[in-house]
Amino acid sequence: MTALQTLQRSFAATPGYLNASTLGLPPRPVVSAMSDLMSQWQRGDTDPVALGADVEASRAAYAHMVNVPASAVAVGSMTSVFAGTIATSLPPNAEVVVIAEDFTSMIFPFLVQRDAGLQVRQVPRIDLAEAIRPNTDLVVFSLAQSACGSLVDLEAVLRAARACDAMTLCDTTQAAGWLPIDASQFDVTACSAYKWLCQPRGTAYMTLSPRASDLLRPNNAGWYAGASVWDSVYGPEMDLATDARRLDVSPAWFCWSAGLAAMELFAQVPTQEIRDHDVSLANEFRSRIGQAPGVTPVVTLADPGADLVRAFAATGGKISSRAGCARIAFHVWNSLADVDLAAEAVAHSRITGRA
Repeated sequence: MTALQTLQRSFAATPGYLNASTLGLPPRPVVSAMSDLMSQWQRGDTDPVALGADVEASRAAYAHMVNVPASAVAVGSMTSVFAGTIATSLPPNAEVVVIAEDFTSMIFPFLVQRDAGLQVRQVPRIDLAEAIRPNTDLVVFSLAQSACGSLVDLEAVLRAARACDAMTLCDTTQAAGWLPIDASQFDVTACSAYKWLCQPRGTAYMTLSPRASDLLRPNNAGWYAGASVWDSVYGPEMDLATDARRLDVSPAWFCWSAGLAAMELFAQVPTQEIRDHDVSLANEFRSRIGQAPGVTPVVTLADPGADLVRAFAATGGKISSRAGCARIAFHVWNSLADVDLAAEAVAHSRITGRA
């Protein structure tokens, strides 16, 4: 059995669940870990030190996955918290370029700083690279768009940012877990791991370049940002970690300990193999509905009234409605049987005139 097959068999059978873009499914070890943690809590046997060790193991495993040292990874709960830290750390009148149609957790933290002097320009995804100019301080974008799965032209964006000495903040939430990622290419990356990495909601990672590490102010600093966590629970002295940990947000322990089980499973499979599996299913589906092949595992169809989403639900499946489209996402637990189900739902909705 291959490593990919082992990962696939760790998921309970969930026919027609094509919704990783909204919420990844938990592998069985994640469910078992969470159940054990609840039982320990009920018995009064919870060990915070052991739970903290799981956070560190998750940090190290994620760092290895995205090609940075563990010292460059901060942990938190949501990407918007990380984005807010960056927004409040920028100098007065700094210019930030964002994608207008991006997920708002990558936009709102910067927009709310406009009254403090931050200059924010919103541009279409396809114009992002051309919008970067010499006075741009930060370029903010999701690698894969939430609404449709479309990828930015990463080579062009990075080339333009380097030419203008602009920093980059890349949200990898809709990419990490199916797309190989080298976080060392960016000044900052942020990832909520409850989608394609199949961790409980409440686990998020941020990676920092040396330049970003020097810039960012740890405005959410608490005991978990201390150089020695358990020696930082009381004042009056403040001794923060000197690496990315000083930007840690106190973790939701159970989420991280259960999430470690998912992290360990995904770490055993080259992400390239997951991408090949996911995209091949998406392309088989595209072929059946008359679309050209693509490079992502997410397929969207115009569905302004969410009729296709409802038709799909009637078959027992699950897809999502975003920005007037049905969003259909294929991941490791899916198979050709799910392609059959999705194609049948599309055919039925077209026959009845609802798509």
